[in-house]
Amino acid sequence: MIRIPSPMFRPARCRRAASPPGRSRATTHWLTALLLLPILVPASALAGELIALDASQQAAFGIQTVEPIPAETTLSRRYPAEVAVPNRQLRVVAAPQSGVLESLKVAEGERVGTGQVLAELRSPELVDTQSQYLEALIRLELVDSELARDRKLHREGVIAERRLLETQSRQRELATLLDQHCQLLELAGLAPEDIATLTRTRRLTSTLPVHAPIAGVVLEQMVTTGQSVASAAPLYRIAEPDPLWLEIHVPVDQLEGIAAGAKVFLTRQGTAGEVVTIGRMVHGQDQGVLVRAEISEGVDQLRPGQFVEVQLLATLRTGATPGQLTTATSGAPVASWRLPAGALVRQADVVHLFVARPGGFEALPVTLVGEEEQSAVVRGELTAADRIAVSGVAALKAAWLGGE
Repeated sequence: MIRIPSPMFRPARCRRAASPPGRSRATTHWLTALLLLPILVPASALAGELIALDASQQAAFGIQTVEPIPAETTLSRRYPAEVAVPNRQLRVVAAPQSGVLESLKVAEGERVGTGQVLAELRSPELVDTQSQYLEALIRLELVDSELARDRKLHREGVIAERRLLETQSRQRELATLLDQHCQLLELAGLAPEDIATLTRTRRLTSTLPVHAPIAGVVLEQMVTTGQSVASAAPLYRIAEPDPLWLEIHVPVDQLEGIAAGAKVFLTRQGTAGEVVTIGRMVHGQDQGVLVRAEISEGVDQLRPGQFVEVQLLATLRTGATPGQLTTATSGAPVASWRLPAGALVRQADVVHLFVARPGGFEALPVTLVGEEEQSAVVRGELTAADRIAVSGVAALKAAWLGGE
């Protein structure tokens, strides 16, 4: 047992010294007793030994206690997160043919609809593609008329069946060729109604409209009017910004309790998201694991590429697992408790709490589960009826480390 002299102790024959200006007599006695602790108490204490203190000594040292609160979740410290657009909602609009950009219809930040014209491109290649389509169309029309004539002559017995089969084969080949040229026009950016107009009017054009593949917002414009571009050169990046992703790098040793579905809170924006994926790779630059969350509320406050502060709500495990503390008697899993951060005492890489016992306090080792902004979550052999010291902890630690 470690006994602490009363902070009101002084030799009987000593003359009372005047307190320094601005300092109360009780404060002077408290500081004097604290300075005497390493001298009056033995040299090193063991966990589990009682630090003897009566009620008057506890009051003099300003020791206050609280009850631990059962904890099922813990809120992580703040992490930086980057706002990103989900891959399924992002498109890059490229030039379907090489040519010169005659006009750009939209700019960065504008909202566009599906199929809206984004730009107009003057392309000599488009004229050649249309010419090949019309040539295949004319040849197919010619062979269609030949096939109709040969079928009639075959029914009348004028020509052999072999000639009819040869005409049918050429008709299928030309039909396939026309379909290929039609697909090339679609890849060049012509809409089905544009191809139908070309088929009807047989008029060529060198102006090619570039359409928006999805509805969304123009994130980036990559070209300027009058610029010469090659086929497949990127023109715009378009995204639908609802919902958004938050990409968070969490230290690998802080992943316990974080799983798909866990809540993610944006501290400054006052909104929340939900974890959707947890990466399997540790990134070398920061030894962090990519945790991706999806957010649907308050997305108008966020911009892709923006960095925000987030906190993750981790669920504490309730069952016994390898490395988890258990009670010494029953072997049952130890519960998790939330306490003010000031109650923690670190000594030789072990976290302790000072638990009130009859006649004093006991230094109880615990496992630190998570550190929050004003509190901490620990696992240890505590009960809801225990009282934990949250102030005057420095005096208790000095007495404890001065024990034998």
